[in-house]
Amino acid sequence: MQTTPLQTESSRRNFLATSAAGAVTLAAISRPLHAGAFAAGSDLLKVGLVGCGGRGLGAAEQALNADPGTELVAIGDIFEDAAERARRSLTRTYNKEGAAPRVTVSDDTCYSGFDNYLRVIEKSDVVLLATTPHFRPQHLRAAVEAGKHVFCEKPVAVDAPGVRSVMESSEMAKAKGLVLVSGLCWRYHPGKLATFEQIKNGAIGDIVTMQCCYMAGGVWDPRRTRDKCDSEMEYQIRNWYYYTWLSGDFNVEQHIHSLDKMMWAMNDQVPETISGSGGRQVRTDAKYGNVFDHFDIVYTWPNGVKAFARCRHWPNCENEVEDYIFGTKGRVNVMSHKIEDFAGNVIWKYDGPDGDMYQIEHNELFASIRSGQPINNGDYMCKSTLMAIAGRMAGYTGQRLTWDAVLNSKEDLSPKAYEWTDNPVPPVAIPGKTPFV
Repeated sequence: MQTTPLQTESSRRNFLATSAAGAVTLAAISRPLHAGAFAAGSDLLKVGLVGCGGRGLGAAEQALNADPGTELVAIGDIFEDAAERARRSLTRTYNKEGAAPRVTVSDDTCYSGFDNYLRVIEKSDVVLLATTPHFRPQHLRAAVEAGKHVFCEKPVAVDAPGVRSVMESSEMAKAKGLVLVSGLCWRYHPGKLATFEQIKNGAIGDIVTMQCCYMAGGVWDPRRTRDKCDSEMEYQIRNWYYYTWLSGDFNVEQHIHSLDKMMWAMNDQVPETISGSGGRQVRTDAKYGNVFDHFDIVYTWPNGVKAFARCRHWPNCENEVEDYIFGTKGRVNVMSHKIEDFAGNVIWKYDGPDGDMYQIEHNELFASIRSGQPINNGDYMCKSTLMAIAGRMAGYTGQRLTWDAVLNSKEDLSPKAYEWTDNPVPPVAIPGKTPFV
């Protein structure tokens, strides 16, 4: 297995500059791929995976299932053990005796280290970006500059500078004719597509208010204790969900799915103000880093429509993951794909085919490449990510924020250096004391 040098830059700006320089080199040998112009002039699409956690493994499987002319040729992860584990698992699943191998990742194309993504991009036609969210902006920029089609998991950033970078990369992808598909998978779900088409066509009249919630028991407990890690940086990345700089907090990493549906209902028009609260009441142990365990945020649009969004990670409590949209003529239960009048009578319910939204988004990605009609989900994936970040910032500061202020925020959550050393953890935010930057 090939392990590449560690990045040791002192800021995101330096890291991005180095990434861009590497991408320029890649761009010199890689041009945007169009229908009928794939790897080595053949019909083969070479796929590379960056980020080998559960979502990364899933994305690789869906890419291979989406198109018989795909081949996984490169894998990369910050950690060598994660990359090797993914390689073994995917090879076992897709390389069958008597059939041509679908996974051809070798020792020389299985990468680790902070710059693994550059090597994967170099080998690939289509890049699957499934790392921890912090790294998404620099990885996407490098892939687009190199002229590669991209599947980009959600969220696309953890802070406003990251979102602004992704906005630029999305426009660059559009100009180059590259396919850019987002991991906001509900937008590819058949039932959700039909439901939002009903809303768009006026089935509930004008939207008055919306409500969404993601009330769950939490995610995995920290996976590896500090005494089993060689550095604080390793410990934090191994347990990335609990550090705001890596995950964006769970309002960004997980609740974004619910918030994206609110943005979708508003035809991707952005809210004007964001306010609310949040805190850390149950998940208080130091092993849980510096994230909150609950948020209660209100988003207000210029026309007065409000979305009431709440989420929490409290074990042994009632769970609820639901989205409701209320209009002048009726209301929508989004998760049930059902529209009712105000007397409770069902006036429409989706009864069409179901489907695996994770697989569908990859089917659409590869069909788009083959047809030469590129999909670009950049606009809504950036807006929904910033919506989630805005909620976190309102919860952390306790302040009413405007969309423009959040978009132009200078808060950069990047560590001082990308190296295996100490990485101080900022204190848990305290509303009323933590400033807006």
